[in-house]
Amino acid sequence: MKQIQFVQGYLAALGNPAFVSTGVKVSLVVGSMLLLINHGSALMAGNMNRDRWISALLTYLVPYGVSAHGQYSNHAKH
Repeated sequence: MKQIQFVQGYLAALGNPAFVSTGVKVSLVVGSMLLLINHGSALMAGNMNRDRWISALLTYLVPYGVSAHGQYSNHAKH
């Protein structure tokens, strides 16, 4: 039951204004680095297709989710 409550709390934290600012900052910095690592050559060569752009979007969403998880985990402990 605690795991279900934690997951529900985490999902709510994704849109929590207290966590969004930090999550967006982390997402922009980490996501941009990952975008360049994973897609930099395709981006520079103009070879970004639909699948690569979808992957690029996910490259920004993952750090946001990780940031929200860290913030929520820390908040849930207190």
